Amino acid sequence: MIMTEVDTKAFEGQKPGTSGLRKKVIVFQQPGYLENFVQAIFDSVPELKGGTLILGGDGRFYNDVAIQVILRIAAANGVSQTIVGQNGLFSTPAVSNLIRLHKAAGGIILSASHNPGGPKGDFGIKFNGDNGGPAPEAVTNAIFERTQHIDRYKIANGNDINLSDVGETHLEEMTVKIIDPVADYLTMMEELFDFDAIKNLLNEKRICFDAMHAVTGPYAKAIFCERLGLPEDSVINGAPKPDFGGGHPDPNPVYARELFDTMFSENAPFFGAASDGDGDRNIVLGPNIYISPSDSLAVLAANATDVPGYENGIPGVARSMPTSRAVDVVAKDLGIEHFETPTGWKFFGNLLQAGRIALCGEESAGASSDHIREKDGLWAILMWLNILASRHQSVENVISDHWLTYGRHYYSRHDYEGVDKAQADAVISGLSEKLESLVGMTFQDETVSKADNFSYHDPVDGSISHNQGLRVEFESGSRFVIRLSGTGTVGATLRLYLEKYEPKDGDLKQDVQTALQPIAEIAEEIAKIKSTVKREKPSLIT
Repeated sequence: MIMTEVDTKAFEGQKPGTSGLRKKVIVFQQPGYLENFVQAIFDSVPELKGGTLILGGDGRFYNDVAIQVILRIAAANGVSQTIVGQNGLFSTPAVSNLIRLHKAAGGIILSASHNPGGPKGDFGIKFNGDNGGPAPEAVTNAIFERTQHIDRYKIANGNDINLSDVGETHLEEMTVKIIDPVADYLTMMEELFDFDAIKNLLNEKRICFDAMHAVTGPYAKAIFCERLGLPEDSVINGAPKPDFGGGHPDPNPVYARELFDTMFSENAPFFGAASDGDGDRNIVLGPNIYISPSDSLAVLAANATDVPGYENGIPGVARSMPTSRAVDVVAKDLGIEHFETPTGWKFFGNLLQAGRIALCGEESAGASSDHIREKDGLWAILMWLNILASRHQSVENVISDHWLTYGRHYYSRHDYEGVDKAQADAVISGLSEKLESLVGMTFQDETVSKADNFSYHDPVDGSISHNQGLRVEFESGSRFVIRLSGTGTVGATLRLYLEKYEPKDGDLKQDVQTALQPIAEIAEEIAKIKSTVKREKPSLIT
C-alpha cells in the first residue's frame, strides 16, 4: 500500500454533540481539521480495521470533497470494504439500515441535518456503530479525547473515486462499492407497510411532499411516484442541491413555507409532509392542519397495530424528555412500558436493542421504530399514510379522534437562537439555583409539584446521564422545560418548551399559543429568559 503518515496538530473544540461534530464549512476546510477527526474515529473504533464501513451524506456543500478524504483514510487504516451511496448520497436512516444489513463495523454520515448548507453554511460528520445507531457517549468521548492529543493521521495516496457509477472498484487494498442509495431502503419499507392499501387510499387524491432540495428527493420519487404511481409534482423541491436551493432544510412552518402555503390554501391536497436535510425528521399536515411532532408520535403509537409491520403490538415506547407527554397517556392506556430519555437518538438505542420499545420519538420532528436505530422521516410519513388507509379517515379526523380519546397536550417550543453563550449559561444557572425552592409555590393558577435538573438512569446498562435539562412541573399536568441545544454552530441556542394538558372533556380547539400563554408567562417570571438574553421574543416558535 502507498500510504502516508502526516504530522498534525490537535484542534480545539472537536467534541461531538448530540448528532456528531457540526461546524461551519470554513472550519472543516482548515488543513487537517477533517483528517484529524476522521483519524480519531479509526483510532477509537478498532473494529473498523478489517471491517465494512458505510459512507454517505445529504449532498450538502463539501460532502464530495470529504468523502474522497475519508475513503483514503479508511484505506490507510485497513478497512476491508467501504459501501458508498451513488453520488455520495445516503439518508441517515438508509445508512442505519445498511449497517445492519451488511453487518458493518459502522458508518460515517456527512450531514448537519436541518442546518443550512453552502460555502457559508454548516457541515457535519457523525459516526454510527455496528448496531446502526449513533455512537454511544463512551465512543464519542473516546473520539473527542483522541482529537485532543492526535499528532498524526494516515492517508492512502491515489486518485479520486468516481462516485457516479454504480459498481465495484478498489482503493489500494480496500474494496469500494458504489450502490443505489434508495433500493435497500425501499425494500425495507415494502416489508413494513401495505403499499397496495396506501395506493388505493391515494387514488385520485393529491399529496404534497417537500424534499427541501435535500437527500430525500430521490427516495420520495422512488416511493411516491414510481412505487405508488403518484404524479411527479407530488414531490416538490426534489433535486438535492449543495446549498439546499438557498433554503434551510428544517421542516417547520418557517422554512417549509411553500408546503404550508399549499396545505393551508383553499384547494389543499389530501396529505402533506416534509423531511429535513438528511432525511431523519418529518412533519405531517392535512388540509388546514399541522400535526405537532409530539402528537404525531402519540398517534403512531395508538394506531401501530393498523400497520403490517406492527400488527402484533408493540412492547413499549420512549420519548425525549422535552417531548410532550402525549405518548405516555397512550402507553398507559395500552398497558405497555414508556420511557423518558435525554435528547439525542443514541439514548433510545439500548431500549431498542433490548426489545423494551418499538416506537420512539423527539419533539424536534424525529420519530422511528425498531426497524433501524435512527430517526426516519419517510418511515413516519408512511406510517401516517398506512394508518389513514386502514382507518379510511383524513388527517384531521384521526387527530380529532385521538384528542377525544386521550385528551390534548398543547405544546410549543420557543427557540432563542444565536444568543451570547454567557447569557444563555446565566439563564440555566439562575434557574438551577431556584429549583429546590420552587416546589409548592403558586404562580397564577399553577402550583409547582416538581422542579429538577433531569438525570437519566438507563434501565438496560445502568449508566447515568446528568444535567439533561431543567424541568418545572405543575400539579395540573402542565410544565415548562429549558435546555441548551447541541445542534447549532453559532453562539448558543436556548430552548423553552411549554406544555399544557387538556383532558378529553375539556376545550380541545384552542389556539396553541393562546392556550400556552399562562405557562409562558410563568416561565418568564421564574427563568427571566427575555431579560437575561436581551430578546423581546423568540427567534422561532414551533
